[in-house]
Amino acid sequence: MGEPGVFRLAACLGNPGDRYTETRHNAGFWFADEIVRRHGGAFRAEPRFHGELARITLGGHDCRLLKPATYMNHSGRAVAAVARYFEIEPREILVVHDEIDLPPGQVKLKRGGGHGGHNGLRDTIAQLGSADFARMRLGVGHPGQRDDVVPYVLSRPPAGERQAIDAAIEEAADMLPLLLAGEWDRACQRLHTR
Repeated sequence: MGEPGVFRLAACLGNPGDRYTETRHNAGFWFADEIVRRHGGAFRAEPRFHGELARITLGGHDCRLLKPATYMNHSGRAVAAVARYFEIEPREILVVHDEIDLPPGQVKLKRGGGHGGHNGLRDTIAQLGSADFARMRLGVGHPGQRDDVVPYVLSRPPAGERQAIDAAIEEAADMLPLLLAGEWDRACQRLHTR
């Protein structure tokens, strides 16, 4: 087991398939792709883990990146499969997901808590039997009406919003070495005060 705050798994949530690639709900996948682009490694389909897995090493710290292939509502199935196989505790997991309660271009880190209506988080909590994991919340904005949330997250953001989200993802990616080294407070301070 690693120290608290030292992450061994970054579970990056989204939906598989070309239909969803550019939709807001796939912000977690966009983050995962940025990390692999920067630090090498490659995603490989891993049927036993119900998703694609990559491995990176930063500052001597190993971390696995997961992109579930289960669709968002069943994300926890993939997260739990990886966690069980590699004996990763919930507190060693960082879940990266889209967040409608933050505007495009904003990113926040959070430890524990509820699912806030996010089905990927809801299933991850259920499958792990714990909410004791950290979250990286990538703001995608809110449509204004609750009934519009599903079509909103399953649609493409306009160019300006996508640029803001991508810029936030780049800043969040800059924090990953700190997070893997257990420097949670430093990463929060830098992200939350930018």
